[in-house]
Amino acid sequence: MQTNSILLQQLTVEELQQLIGTSVKNGILELHKELLTKNYNEELLTRSEACKFLKINSSSLWSYTNKGKVKAYGIGARRYYKRSELMESITLLKK
Repeated sequence: MQTNSILLQQLTVEELQQLIGTSVKNGILELHKELLTKNYNEELLTRSEACKFLKINSSSLWSYTNKGKVKAYGIGARRYYKRSELMESITLLKK
């Protein structure tokens, strides 16, 4: 069993702060890279999940899909929607 140990007697407060800061920074960078590679925006939603996400009813979702405003993907009779594409379909309204 390998253990890493640090002798605090030989470290100044500034060196300890720098060591902790570097470790935390490296951990955050690794987490950031992991989140970027997984790309959680590509999550597939069912019809009901897409309706809840957009806060619309199923007939509106059906209409938007038929008009090409929203892209749908399917397997058999099942339909799925990409969360990122639903976000892209939302447009800014001009006043």
